[in-house]
Amino acid sequence: MSPDSAPAAHEPDIPAAQAPPPGLVALFLAFARMSLAGFGGVLVFARHAIVDQHRWMSADEFNETFALCHFLPGPNIVNLSMVFGARLRGIAGGVAAFAGLLLPPTLIMTVLAIIYARFGDVDVLRRSLAGISCAAVGLLIAVVFRMMMPLLKRMDIVVLILMVGVLVAIGVLRLPLQAVLLVAIPVSIGVTFLIGGR
Repeated sequence: MSPDSAPAAHEPDIPAAQAPPPGLVALFLAFARMSLAGFGGVLVFARHAIVDQHRWMSADEFNETFALCHFLPGPNIVNLSMVFGARLRGIAGGVAAFAGLLLPPTLIMTVLAIIYARFGDVDVLRRSLAGISCAAVGLLIAVVFRMMMPLLKRMDIVVLILMVGVLVAIGVLRLPLQAVLLVAIPVSIGVTFLIGGR
């Protein structure tokens, strides 16, 4: 049997890092779908689309890109759309991803704001919004655990200590975010260089 006739099932999966980069239209449509599906936050759907569905990034690459966007001023997911799009298709890719992320929900929210201004006092609507907020918290917790899995699989104790330290500093001790980042960023970079140099 010739190599060309070998069953397709035996072909190895394409790694995320080797997945072909999307075109501008594909970027726009992908981020538009994320934004339209992103009830309770787009991050959950962005990670699923980029890592699991399209395989444009590995889980580690997504975590690293999101970490960078988290430390930049502005909304994290907006930063992610610009950085991700520009990384794959330059400035035009960043603009396409940014437009896809913001244009559809902006149009929808404009219409909903008009409706809410007229019917916002209805009790059923207020209860519905309270239920939606609970689902949003659940989605956020789920994506946080999925993003933690690559770190937990490596079982790098120093990385885990840094992660827990930042969580305790911000979530438990209620220290100012800016102060924690001023300490955590250089420490994290230094530790990464030390670990990488082993």
